[in-house]
Formats: sequence, C-alpha cells, structure tokens
Amino acid sequence: MRLQAFLARAGVGSRRKAERLILEGRVRVNGAVARLGQKVGPGDVVEVDGRRVELPQERVVLALHKPRGYTTTRHDPHAAHTVFDLLPDIPGLHPIGRLDRDSEGLLLLTNDGHLTLRLTHPRYGVRKVYRVYTEKGTLPEAICRKLVQGVELEDGPARALFCRPAPGGALLTLTEGRKREVRRMLKAVGYPVRRLLRVQVGPIRLGNLPPGRWRRLSEEEVAALLRKSGLE
Repeated sequence: MRLQAFLARAGVGSRRKAERLILEGRVRVNGAVARLGQKVGPGDVVEVDGRRVELPQERVVLALHKPRGYTTTRHDPHAAHTVFDLLPDIPGLHPIGRLDRDSEGLLLLTNDGHLTLRLTHPRYGVRKVYRVYTEKGTLPEAICRKLVQGVELEDGPARALFCRPAPGGALLTLTEGRKREVRRMLKAVGYPVRRLLRVQVGPIRLGNLPPGRWRRLSEEEVAALLRKSGLE
C-alpha cells in the first residue's frame, strides 16, 4: 500500500493532507524520513511527528445529530464545545465534511480516511439535503428556481440540485460543501438563514435521532456508503 493511502486509511486526514505531511518531512517509516509514493506493508512502523499511526482494526462509521453551538473539530481553543465532546473515544475518528457552529443536523464520522476522501470529493457528487428556515419565512417558487439556476458568490457560482418551498423556509439539495455555502446562497437571494438543519448525506438520513446523540451505522448503511463512494 502506498504511504499516503496508508495515512488516509489510518485517519490522519485526506490523501492530499497525507502527501503534504510526507513532503514536509514529518513522516518516518522504520525511523527514516519517508518519500512520497513509498510503499509500506505489515511490520513497517509509520510515525507522524514522532507519533506512531496504525490502520484501524475495524471500520467505524457514526451518525451524530450535531446540536447548534458545537464546532466540527477535535481541538479548538476558541470553542466552548466540539462535537467530540459528544462522541466515544475512537482512535482516528474524524468528521466526513463539516457543519458550521451555528448549523445542526446529520454529521457522519469515521476512522476510515479513504472513505472520507471519496465522500467529500466533488467527483462523486454525494448529495446533502438541508431543511432551512429563513428570517423572511417560506421561499417563493421563483426564489427556489433561482437557486437551482445558480447564484454568484464571492468564490464562484453555486447552485442547488433541488429546492422546494417548505413552511418557514425550504428544502435544499446540494453536492458541494463549500464553507457556509447554503447560508451564503440564501443571503444572496435576499433570504438570510435563521436555522439550518442537515437531514441527509447520501443514502443516510437523520431520522429521529435526538440532538446531541449518536448511533453507529448498520452494515447495510455502511455498504450503501461504500457503493456511493465507489469503494464497493
């Protein structure tokens, strides 16, 4: 297995991040500074910044109902709460994508960096469904059509795959995951978001999972995610 794939699978981060760590000389294999593209196998000792990393013994995928006020990070000196305050201590566990501090709803987490890379890469177009409530109430059909046609943001155009008016706001489907993208899109059309709840990621639904609670995905749900990501 190539070293960058090993690091991603071990939960260090995406393959791109792993490549950066290798190029920065922060990775060692059997005590020697690693090379990009180097292969590792059973018995090799891999360290990042002097700390050994290993492949997880078992793939874990969790669904968390993220409450408002929690940041999607493991360590943040400026945050009162992080999502990891709500989760079990599982080596290599990290979020698949993000929800900003003021947003709520479904957040998937795993110890499988390769799965994370696939599910967050634009190429695979994983759909995310959001229930939004706006300061001006229900979106008119015309505004929904505008969001589907696309709006211009400071970092380029953005569009929804689907938009349907719903009481107090709308139901939106996107595949991208740019920073605060849904909020910025709604603001661009004159409907600032009051509340944002993610209700679905790919085939996984939030359902009736209470805020602040988590559950482990079933084998069938994990298999569905693997199919969606092209890993099965």
